[in-house]
Amino acid sequence: MDDFSFFWPTGDVAVSTTIARIIAAVVLAALAGYTLQRAVLRYRKSAARTDRMESQENFLVSGILVLLALMLAFTTGFVVERYDERRLLVVEEANAIGTAYLESQALGEPHRTRLSNLLIQYTDNRIALSTAARDRQPLLANNDQLLTKIWAAVLASNDDARERAVITPLFLAFTEVINYDTERKISRLTQVPQGILFTLYAFLTLTAVILGAVLNGIRQRIIAGILFLLLTLAVAMIVDLNRPTRGLIRESQEALLLVRDSMKVPRADFDQYR
Repeated sequence: MDDFSFFWPTGDVAVSTTIARIIAAVVLAALAGYTLQRAVLRYRKSAARTDRMESQENFLVSGILVLLALMLAFTTGFVVERYDERRLLVVEEANAIGTAYLESQALGEPHRTRLSNLLIQYTDNRIALSTAARDRQPLLANNDQLLTKIWAAVLASNDDARERAVITPLFLAFTEVINYDTERKISRLTQVPQGILFTLYAFLTLTAVILGAVLNGIRQRIIAGILFLLLTLAVAMIVDLNRPTRGLIRESQEALLLVRDSMKVPRADFDQYR
């Protein structure tokens, strides 16, 4: 799809640039349709339009708009489903981190403090990673290093956890943290296939060509312009949702922020009834 990168912004571009490029492509397509219509009329040397011709054109336009609406609905459903999946994974990961933190409070020192501090660092890095649009590689590398340190600390606490009869829930809790790390990484890589996006774009531009060729009168063209502006905004939303690491619409990190704040509670509070 690199040959169409100017008109179809699948790379790291702003949403405003996305909208501008789609509008430019639609306007050019409509002008091409209008030019084609004028050329055909000059070739036929007649500008007369019968009721039958207008009826056929209306039927054609209606069918194309229905197909475009179906394509938009299908693609929007796909990206919204991916967005909801990413949003729910944030909550589930926050729950896993919170559970692991609470399980680590049952350990003795130095395992308790070590694991608690590593989880706090890991959560801070996850929040930064989820909100970073650029320079994500250092954060990803730090994320993986922290996971290695966390698991090494869990293994080091094996004997202490066994003595305190918390070894099974401790291992399960930290295994969940690692599992959700993988799930969130995969969810951010799962996007609408480029073929579907290109097909949607082709539907949009071809519809502009046909409407440019069949519509006559200022009123009809104004209505068509408003329609295409709304369609452009819908397509721009799809493109934005399809870029979870660069778009404006991102899943909320409120759950991770809440669990990070909960880990600021003094650890001595967990010992008040011991």
